[in-house]
Amino acid sequence: MIRVNNVTKSFDGFPALNGLSLHVKKGSIYGLVGVNGSGKTTIIKHLIGVYKQDEGEVLVSGEAIYDNVSVKEKTAYISDDLYFFGMYSLKGSALYYKKLYPNWNDERYAQMVHQFGLNEKVKLSKFSKGMQKQAAFILAMSSMPEVLILDEPIDGLDPLIRRLVIKYIVEDVAEREMTVLVSSHNLKEMEDLCDSIGIINKGKMLIERDLDDLKSDVHKIQVVFPEGEEAPLDGLEVLYREKRGSVELFIIRGEREKIENNFKKSRPIVFDLLPLTLEEIFVYETGGENDELKEILF
Repeated sequence: MIRVNNVTKSFDGFPALNGLSLHVKKGSIYGLVGVNGSGKTTIIKHLIGVYKQDEGEVLVSGEAIYDNVSVKEKTAYISDDLYFFGMYSLKGSALYYKKLYPNWNDERYAQMVHQFGLNEKVKLSKFSKGMQKQAAFILAMSSMPEVLILDEPIDGLDPLIRRLVIKYIVEDVAEREMTVLVSSHNLKEMEDLCDSIGIINKGKMLIERDLDDLKSDVHKIQVVFPEGEEAPLDGLEVLYREKRGSVELFIIRGEREKIENNFKKSRPIVFDLLPLTLEEIFVYETGGENDELKEILF
């Protein structure tokens, strides 16, 4: 559905994107994560047709999105840095959106305004930031997009509203095969929501995998061996190793069964093998050589 192939983009000689590729399946929820300055906002602005790449291609349903009105009519975007026309109310904004998006749904709009409890006659500039984010979500979802791109979509929302926002997203993915790309620093909620994950750093894609595969492929092992025994690591890809007293900690990539069988050869007194959380994987992959980050996390 969304294909970014080998895209480069520079600003005044600075390479913001450096051969970045990204692939999002139709009817899936894709989480885009990276440290500040990694290129997340730059690639999002390519996906909504604001920027044109220097090299490579950015395609939605096989079509280039830049200067392509027919693709943009099917794409909705909610930015973390919200913008509304100063004099517009929610109702006025809905009339404007209705002219832009051919699939606009009046019934859904009315339902969502009621559910979120917003006054559609009040100027959006008078809303709090959280209410403005709700208004942006109502407008985007009432456009019935085929592609939804979200930047920090639930930041600043209370738990009940977050649950309602997620409910709408998940239902539209299931019922209409809407395709979603979401960028957020809240990795716990990304882990609960997303089907696949892309981790980018310095304008490049580090890892792009289905979330279940990613989590099942990297393991955290805490182990205590009898005196004189050593960890049997032959054939294992050890990403990180540390000893704290009698407890040894390992981060190992590979098959769970193979790792478990290897370690049990030394008859450990204590053996815990767990998949890493998305947050742990993210910090390891983007922290790289920074041992202080690893020690804080692991």
